[in-house]
Amino acid sequence: MQPEAFDAILARHDVWRGDGLAQAARPAVPTGFAALDAALPGGGWPTAALSECLPAHEGIGELRLFGPALARLARERRLLAWIAPPHLPYAPALAAAGIDLERVLVVKTRTPQETLWATEQALRANACGAVLAWPPERVKYAELRRLQLAAEGRGAVAVLFRTPPAAAESSPAALRLALETAPGALAVRVLKRRGGPLGRPLLLEELAPGRDLPRAVPPDPLPILRQQAKAS
Repeated sequence: MQPEAFDAILARHDVWRGDGLAQAARPAVPTGFAALDAALPGGGWPTAALSECLPAHEGIGELRLFGPALARLARERRLLAWIAPPHLPYAPALAAAGIDLERVLVVKTRTPQETLWATEQALRANACGAVLAWPPERVKYAELRRLQLAAEGRGAVAVLFRTPPAAAESSPAALRLALETAPGALAVRVLKRRGGPLGRPLLLEELAPGRDLPRAVPPDPLPILRQQAKAS
């Protein structure tokens, strides 16, 4: 093979060297944290692909981790779908984070099957800038694969929030992160990415424990658009 032809192959976005980060097929959305952007292929949250976030416990900092990207997408007039969140998002805190409440869509579901169905439909509709979903604790690989296929070719940041035991399970997600506490910082461990492994966790001092967005609903929350998911 001629050197020029070999270089052309390496320049393709779907080919990556084992010791480096892969090139993103679609533009990524900056996370708002320079250290994290530098560790992710494309320099931010991937689009047209599925991501998983595995916090050690609720409220560790998972919402603030995605806050800058959500605010950015809201400014671009993109919808932000929250599928079956464990708590109704606290509207004043979202507004304080720069997230336009008119772009927030909360989907309440009644069963695990409805949650997976609503997530897939939100991705396939290609009308959202971000789809954040809290699937059931037990999810089959085939079900995750359906969500990955639904995300491909779309421009949304698609994130599943799962529990720590899911780290031991196989997943088609392009990006998997585990969140842990650290002295004065949030530790972000990259479990999987398209590229070489990351040997040590990233410490984000901006997301120190105890500073996450409030999750409780106040007595008179600001109005949030809601939609009841109904399986067909």
